[in-house]
Amino acid sequence: MSLTYTWAITGMKTNEIDAVVQTYWKKVGTDANGNVGTFSGATPFTIQEGQSLVPLDQLTEEQVLEWIKSIVVGDYETHVDSQIQKDLDRNKSIVKDIKLPWAP
Repeated sequence: MSLTYTWAITGMKTNEIDAVVQTYWKKVGTDANGNVGTFSGATPFTIQEGQSLVPLDQLTEEQVLEWIKSIVVGDYETHVDSQIQKDLDRNKSIVKDIKLPWAP
């Protein structure tokens, strides 16, 4: 069964010149039945001399996610997706809370 993936930035750190040097993110996979699996990751960035920087107040989540997605490729992406599937499978097996039969 294929999953639909969504990404989100959950945190960032900057250096003394407000250049992003660390990101925290999550990738969520949802199956056709609405079951969800999540992977949380952290991706550091190194600023290269002479590199032009986007001012912090002009950054968008989409830009930062593109930076991250350019690193989360190949075997790393396969690992992330397999961890999402494991989390989804684990979540499906968890017994759900129910309303007590004798409660009003």
